[in-house]
Amino acid sequence: MKKSLFLYLFIIAVLMNLFTYKYFTGKENSMKTSGEKETVSVKSDSVKVADLENQLYDANYFSLELNDRAINYLNQSDINAFSEKVKQALLSYNDDKEGNKYTDQTKMGEQKFIINKVKLLNHRWIIANYSNGELWGEVLLKYFVNDDQTISFEVMSSYLYPKELN
Repeated sequence: MKKSLFLYLFIIAVLMNLFTYKYFTGKENSMKTSGEKETVSVKSDSVKVADLENQLYDANYFSLELNDRAINYLNQSDINAFSEKVKQALLSYNDDKEGNKYTDQTKMGEQKFIINKVKLLNHRWIIANYSNGELWGEVLLKYFVNDDQTISFEVMSSYLYPKELN
């Protein structure tokens, strides 16, 4: 009876070791595959971030804030404050009862054309979006800093999109 008891205990011990070995090797393999998945996802995330950075750089390629030559030409210490000054000078014409004269559009009906969004492209040009609530357009402007530090504008080209029919 002692022999059979030792035989049963030996078989149980072997089975326990076998199941323990199988459990830990399976766990190790699953950790390896999840680690590989995490590595792949980190690589794909870094590729996505790089793509977004490239897109952002391309989108801001024509901007005063990133144009060193234009900044040097303007000789401004705070280019963000200067940009805001130019934008506010242009947007101040929205208060005119006939609308902003730099949209190159006359008032149609009761709605006046006003400039909504402004982007300084460099030390000389601005692109702006304008509307009267129904019609939308874009305008390309030249701007100049006068000797008395006032800003003057000149319309280079303007385009009013046709009204969409629904």
